[in-house]
Amino acid sequence: MMQIVGRLIVVLLVHTFFTGCTDIRHVFRDAEENTPIAATEYEQPLNSYYHYTRAQLSLKNGRPDQALQELNRAVELDPHTPYLQVELAQLYLQQKNSQKALEILDQVLTTHPQNVPALVLRGNISQRVKDIDAATQAYEKAIALDTGQERVYLMLGGIYMDAGDDTSAHRVYSQLVEYFPGSYAGRFFLGKIYSDQGKTAEAEAEFKKALELEPELEEARIELLSIYKARGDDQKILGMYQEILKHNPDNVDASMELAFFYHSRGSFSESERILTFLGEESLQDLEIIRKVIRKYLDPEKFDAAGVILKGMLKGAPESSDLNYLMGVAYDGQKRFGEAAHHLKKVQTESRFYENAVVHITSIYQEDGKVDQAIDYLEEVIRLNPENPEFLLYMGSLYEEKAQFETAEKYLFKGLDIDPKHVRLRFRLGVVYDKWNRKTDSIREMKTVIELDPENASALNYLGYTYADMGIHLDEAEALIKKALNFKPDDGYITDSLGWVYFKMGRFEEALKYLRRAVELTPDDPIILEHLGDIYAALDDTGNAIKYYRLSLTKDNQEREAVEQKIEDLLTGSQ
Repeated sequence: MMQIVGRLIVVLLVHTFFTGCTDIRHVFRDAEENTPIAATEYEQPLNSYYHYTRAQLSLKNGRPDQALQELNRAVELDPHTPYLQVELAQLYLQQKNSQKALEILDQVLTTHPQNVPALVLRGNISQRVKDIDAATQAYEKAIALDTGQERVYLMLGGIYMDAGDDTSAHRVYSQLVEYFPGSYAGRFFLGKIYSDQGKTAEAEAEFKKALELEPELEEARIELLSIYKARGDDQKILGMYQEILKHNPDNVDASMELAFFYHSRGSFSESERILTFLGEESLQDLEIIRKVIRKYLDPEKFDAAGVILKGMLKGAPESSDLNYLMGVAYDGQKRFGEAAHHLKKVQTESRFYENAVVHITSIYQEDGKVDQAIDYLEEVIRLNPENPEFLLYMGSLYEEKAQFETAEKYLFKGLDIDPKHVRLRFRLGVVYDKWNRKTDSIREMKTVIELDPENASALNYLGYTYADMGIHLDEAEALIKKALNFKPDDGYITDSLGWVYFKMGRFEEALKYLRRAVELTPDDPIILEHLGDIYAALDDTGNAIKYYRLSLTKDNQEREAVEQKIEDLLTGSQ
């Protein structure tokens, strides 16, 4: 839904001052009573106008603070003219002092409750500060007093639509088109309301009226397209796409959608014609690539992405951008061989090259081909020896193979290039942990925290390591709490804090956090096992066995140890 929120500036054109009028008594009038100021009050309005004029000059010269002083003085000299007070409120609003502006407007509306400019500005400020009820009341009163407030109708209708009050929104927009028959926005929003209510015939009629008023605007055509798609009216769908592209040939979204429409209806040559052209254009226009990413690189749209990208590649077969996106789409479809084929066509100078390398490596990993991933990455590193990211991934692959010494070698090479590379340091700490070199692991995690004090992963890792070793438990608690501040809904960090309390013997607190950890991450075998340990410590044998068994169903790597815990509990309960 398009939300129209206008910033209304109350403007008074004191025309008489600039057309040679010498009778200043007629300049400031009571906006409600429309009564000229008496001749005996000549001096006061003159002085007031003097300060008002100085305020305008100060604004023009970029001195808003001085303008505020002058306008305040004008109001002091002539406190009965609502126009000046509304101007002052507007100036306070420009100075971002909404509260003072509201105070002034409330004073105006106390003595002049039917002053429309004050009501409009009051509504505008209330809307800004999210006081929607007050904004609604002010706008409703303003249009009741003055039906010529076109923008107020739009803002008020927008408030009702945001609140889901279609009845009130319909009333307001109907009034808008009654008083302003040429309002495109009024017709458009009436169409949106009917569409939301499922009244597609009425919606279609309003959108068509909107297009009669503004034939060049696209929004109404897009809404009509949605109606025709819901009906399955292929002829009107095709006609509307063609109309959209006639008025805006550069609409890439519409071009891609039309191409997919042709493809889905078996008109392959028409689809290919459009997509080949888009592929050629994408070599110069990066916005086309961005639109493909935004619109189609979504797990629910990978099939459509495949159609779009395959067609575009016929126009630019060597495009690194298109080959990368095609690889991602095929990967999403689990077509790993085809994905790797396209990803390998991404050139080293491409912005997607590093991502493509990682993607290929992960494809091999997921397919259980770690050695093939290593062979591939060795060639990449040979061609790009100074890229620490590739060395990081190689270290991770050897870590997966439990070849920790080789993993350390590659991670060291990366750190020779960039000693402050946080992820290299973190990975090295993990390798040392798995290598049972706890002291070295702790050192690396401390270094990561020095380099990045808000690194929740390192804070948690170090804290959990302390807890698991049963050392520095107070420090472990502080580290993990800090990590939890950065990631409050992380199940693993929540588990770590519970584990610290378990090690401290604070079982009730541990239980609270472990239960929360299981809620956040219900399928992790270690977290389930930890919860079982806490129930066992609390002599709740039934729940302990329950969570141990759940842990085993999640492929716990310490199966024998968990089975022994269950057996010990069963034996002890007999």
